[in-house]
Amino acid sequence: MTTSGDLDRLWAVVPAGGAGTRLWPVSRAGSPKFLHDLTGSGRTLIQATVDRLRVLAGERVLVVTGAAHADAVREQVPDLPEDLLLAEPSPRDSMAAIGLAAAVLERRDPDAIIGSFAADHVISDEEAFAAAVTEAVAVAARDDLLVTIGIEPTFPSTGFGYIQMGPRLRAHPSAARVRQFVEKPDARKAASYLATGEFRWNAGMFVVRATTLLDLLAEWHPDLAAGLREIAADPSLLESRWETLEKIAIDHAVAEPAADEGRVAVVPGTFDWDDVGDFKSLSCLLPAGDGAMTVVGDPERVQAIDSGGLVVSGSGRMVAVVGLEDVVVVETDDALLVASRERAQDVKLVVEALKAAGRTDLV
Repeated sequence: MTTSGDLDRLWAVVPAGGAGTRLWPVSRAGSPKFLHDLTGSGRTLIQATVDRLRVLAGERVLVVTGAAHADAVREQVPDLPEDLLLAEPSPRDSMAAIGLAAAVLERRDPDAIIGSFAADHVISDEEAFAAAVTEAVAVAARDDLLVTIGIEPTFPSTGFGYIQMGPRLRAHPSAARVRQFVEKPDARKAASYLATGEFRWNAGMFVVRATTLLDLLAEWHPDLAAGLREIAADPSLLESRWETLEKIAIDHAVAEPAADEGRVAVVPGTFDWDDVGDFKSLSCLLPAGDGAMTVVGDPERVQAIDSGGLVVSGSGRMVAVVGLEDVVVVETDDALLVASRERAQDVKLVVEALKAAGRTDLV
């Protein structure tokens, strides 16, 4: 059972990174997807994330982002205290970002429990989300485990990693040990995972005592753990030490090896969740307008005749689509994308081609 004292120890950490290449040309290196209102809610993805987490953690929300995006984050979350915004000099993957936050918070509060939640995810049932986080905090506080929140799969996705649930933790309502983390499967394996009822999608949500996370990291990557703690102790070392830190994801650095030793728990998440990974995913989140066409932007600027799919209108020009089904049309001031929704994952290939051609102005 969780007490209010457990939640009083919770610090919400928001890693805000990545370029969202599958959402080009809306999401770019200089203006990634978490800075955009993709769902038409009136709040950008990072604003909605901070709103959701402040219900649980109050003002104890810390954002880690790239130095290039720090000013934009300050503008979008103006009441975020200066010392609760950490700017990475360069991307070093999720372990360095989350680990730096853990090291900073460990020094501030040795009993701190951190909950890491990406800045660019969409969650609709916030009550169910809060219940899952509350239980995860209890497991982290009482059992001193690394806890992840696993999303109940709704279809055999090949785009997500999976978490296999093991024996239940009897002192908690739904938490279980993690048997293993598995990489993105092929369609056959994904279907077999769902058939067992033991697997959950890996959404990259982690709840753990800050000290426990760093101590686990020190077991398998001692130089990385030591480097993060050194920077937290002396922030002037950030620029000189950051590039020497190992570049590795938190799953590979800590979650997977700890799960092999029975030191990871999972709380099943029953809420609707999406990482808005591409335009097909985005179109599924939004209601269709007239006919079967979903429009992001001004619907008065879109004319769809006998067509279905998604139009993202960003420049103010009129967009007309005639006789096309399952299409994605995205237009901005300097770029136009036309693709099928089924090939939405391949939009990243456009970004790769532009980089290879030296068109960094467009990516």
